[in-house]
Amino acid sequence: MDALLSNFASPVVLAFALGIIAKLFRSDLEIPRPLYQCLSIYLLLAIGLKGGVALSETPFVEFAYPGMITFLLGLITPLSAFAVLRYMGKMDLVNASAIAAHYGSVSAVTFIAAVSYMQAIGMSPEGFMPTLVAILEVPGIIVALLIPHLLGQAKGSLKKALHEVMTGSSIILLVGGVVIGYVAGPEKFASVSPFFVSGFQGALVLFLLELGMATARRVSDLRKVGLFLVGFGILVPILHGILAVWLGLMSGLSVSGAAVLAAMVSSGSYIAAPAAVRIALPKANPTYYLTASLGITFPFNLTLGIPLYAELAKWIGGS
Repeated sequence: MDALLSNFASPVVLAFALGIIAKLFRSDLEIPRPLYQCLSIYLLLAIGLKGGVALSETPFVEFAYPGMITFLLGLITPLSAFAVLRYMGKMDLVNASAIAAHYGSVSAVTFIAAVSYMQAIGMSPEGFMPTLVAILEVPGIIVALLIPHLLGQAKGSLKKALHEVMTGSSIILLVGGVVIGYVAGPEKFASVSPFFVSGFQGALVLFLLELGMATARRVSDLRKVGLFLVGFGILVPILHGILAVWLGLMSGLSVSGAAVLAAMVSSGSYIAAPAAVRIALPKANPTYYLTASLGITFPFNLTLGIPLYAELAKWIGGS
């Protein structure tokens, strides 16, 4: 309970709540679009750089099993999400695939919040965790988008969508940052670390303020998506999180690393996946996939999910 209260009192969660309150009370508060884009670039590149530096100091065998498990989870989660949506929720093929693509990918901001939470309670996940974010970003989107195309019920361009995923800003910044950090190593990274490390939390607070406002804009859509999708946006991520904790611990991750992996796997993308879905599945309803990932799963994970995964990892890991 203390850990949960501590999470609610963190600047990141409070900034997110402030953004929601501002929009619910019809405030004219806005984060300028160029500033939001700059914050996105900064956060994603910083994640990649720190992950690359940590990877350069990590023996390959230590990273190999978590990397393989993360890739495996990137294949499993979109298929399980699709099955629930299609066969339990009776959702049409295109919308079920579109939502599954979001839940097969990852929210980088949820990852950052999970790392911050673990550090706040005195636990440090493995330094190479940002590399796992890059691994998890792509496969889930590809698997989910392939389903309607293989069944001949998609009208958009799969080739263009895959190009959008592979060349999207999030992948370029994450993967590029990992490569730069790996090549530079800790000594050469030291010259830029004051900018990318010291200012990181402050930039995250501003970014969460904007996401809070974006979430509030989707509150009215909750009535449109129905109770099933609300339940899906909470329960399926929890199931994915439990699976990730178990497999993460089996792969050799620490308790805190497994908890962060669970937060990653349980999250829903709202940057890379929407861009790909708009191209590959133009008939998919954005109200469904954006409200589910950003309006339901993201606030749940930020407030309750991350502490839950931490406790699950401690319990399963015997810590």
